[in-house]
Amino acid sequence: MQFDMDVKTRENVGKGVARTLRREGKIPGILYGQGECIALTMDPESIQRILHSESGSNALLNLNLTGGAKAVKRTAMLRDYQVDPLTGAILHADLFEVAMDKTVRVRVPVGITAGTPVGVTEGGVLQHNLRELHIECLPTQIPAAILVDAYALKINQGIHVKEIPVAAGVRILDDPDMMVVSVAAPISEAKLEELLAVAPAGEGVVEPEVIGKKLEEGTEEVPAAKAGAKTPAAPPGEAKEEKKDEKKETKEVKGEKKK
Repeated sequence: MQFDMDVKTRENVGKGVARTLRREGKIPGILYGQGECIALTMDPESIQRILHSESGSNALLNLNLTGGAKAVKRTAMLRDYQVDPLTGAILHADLFEVAMDKTVRVRVPVGITAGTPVGVTEGGVLQHNLRELHIECLPTQIPAAILVDAYALKINQGIHVKEIPVAAGVRILDDPDMMVVSVAAPISEAKLEELLAVAPAGEGVVEPEVIGKKLEEGTEEVPAAKAGAKTPAAPPGEAKEEKKDEKKETKEVKGEKKK
């Protein structure tokens, strides 16, 4: 899908210029070209229209650049954009120029064709394992989406990347063995109950690992002090009690000597 877009080039750049453009209902943009970057003034509604199109950001943009000495034609694609998190308004857009005779690499969505797969009618569960594919092709060959026919899939069957047919000139870059869509077997009630079962309170609780070897119930081995390490000071209350005991023992010894 292609869009025609009129944009203006500008010389002034910076946050102040960007705020002025937004107040005027426009947004700043940048066109990354072949070795050059061009500052643009763009209409945010045109970007919204591209994003809501069938091709989305993979659409080709036929740009008509004005504002210079003469109008210039360029072909580009939407590379990135910035959105206001509160209002959802487009604040900035980056475009990159493409050459129609050179391949580009893009991501395209994967869709499943209409029709309920056989395995689903038998009770299976449809699983959309891969939502998009990374492809390489010419700009004019970019598909809006790659459709996968899953109608013939039975339970425990699936379609891999290497089994997806694509148009000539389109190459899928993802791992060929990756599963794109599959039909899984239904979960039995017994298996579901097993998965949802909760262990009784107190079971399966692992006690924290204890540092040091236990000497007896309620005690632990105290690691040997390292050379030069200071002995921890006793609490103030315990220190006073120890001093009283030392004085008492001293008095008793003196009394015994006098006798």
